[in-house]
Amino acid sequence: MAKIIVNGEDQEVQLPVTVSELIKLNKVFQPEMVSVQVNEEFVEREDFDTTQINEGDSVDFLYFMGGGQ
Repeated sequence: MAKIIVNGEDQEVQLPVTVSELIKLNKVFQPEMVSVQVNEEFVEREDFDTTQINEGDSVDFLYFMGGGQ
């Protein structure tokens, strides 16, 4: 098992794992709307299936909300 950080929390995963697989493992709400950063770098949606997560990586699932007055 490899240790990574997901949204600030330690997590153990079985490598290899892609961004897409990690989204599924974490049951991310509205996966079609999420943006993903790996080590503070945004991952393009078309690269989710090919971007590998490595031990020690920090992954953040982000949602951008509009609104205001």
